[in-house]
Amino acid sequence: MPASLMSSRRLMATLTAWLVLAAPVLALDLNIGYQKSAVNLASLKAQGVLEQKLKPLGVEVKWFEFQAGPPILEAMNAGSISVGMTGDSPPIFAQSAGAEIVYIGQEPAKPESSAILVPTQSTIKTLADLKGKKIAFTKGSSAHYLTLSALQKAGIAYSDIQPVYLSPSEARAAFERGSVDAWTIWDPYYAAAQRAGGVRVLASGKGLTSNNTFYLAARSFAQANPRVIDLVFKALTDNNAQLSGEVKKVAATLSGYTGLDAATYEVMLSRHPNYSVDYLTPAVLQDQQKVADAFHGLGLIPRPIKVQDAAWRPSRP
Repeated sequence: MPASLMSSRRLMATLTAWLVLAAPVLALDLNIGYQKSAVNLASLKAQGVLEQKLKPLGVEVKWFEFQAGPPILEAMNAGSISVGMTGDSPPIFAQSAGAEIVYIGQEPAKPESSAILVPTQSTIKTLADLKGKKIAFTKGSSAHYLTLSALQKAGIAYSDIQPVYLSPSEARAAFERGSVDAWTIWDPYYAAAQRAGGVRVLASGKGLTSNNTFYLAARSFAQANPRVIDLVFKALTDNNAQLSGEVKKVAATLSGYTGLDAATYEVMLSRHPNYSVDYLTPAVLQDQQKVADAFHGLGLIPRPIKVQDAAWRPSRP
């Protein structure tokens, strides 16, 4: 083979290799499902941080807001959402229903960020007084588990209350017109109700639930895109450090993107200032298994599940 031809081929191989390395590693949509309670995600959205970090990889970030966790995971199982954040109970119901989703990360526990509310003048003074009462909450949400835990502590059977399954906005309307006796809810809806007045906290989640927050992904997305998840977690971790001590600034930013007033977010942030994100720990998975067992024990999910089966961790940290 002539030396000139060999040289040309080597040059072409070198150029091809360089072009492969220089080209975007990925070309996909990262569809993120978030709620008004997703302080860290909503803050990143407001700043456009993820868009900046992921654009060089050919990843387009798209945001979709939901009222609660269950519809986020329904959309994820249907292929419309790549990554999302929910409380402890939605993934239990999703896994039990056979959804192809996985836990990819966690935030620190926040038991005081959820509560069971009653009207100020209500005759309900203790958890035991909930027997026979109508309690509003979103089915399959963290509020559902808080309700179960509160009833268990009071020695009340689930069949001895009247659960009223409503979205947060529907539940607040029912609560304010007196159609239900109590309302189990999480921040920032909890904080908003307190600021509006006319409510009394019967019990927060303290001593009843860890109220863990999880990041989840479609199983296929997580398996194919560990690098994207790494970058999302890094952005969330870096952003959490910036959030620390900037309550008023963060509250104002979030208010502009969610429609809730800044004072509501200030109350929420004062209750739970840490929104750092990390990969799953064995202790949190054990805690989550207790949640799953409680729902199955009452027949609220159709089959027992092993939370560990839906736990994911990349092959490289």
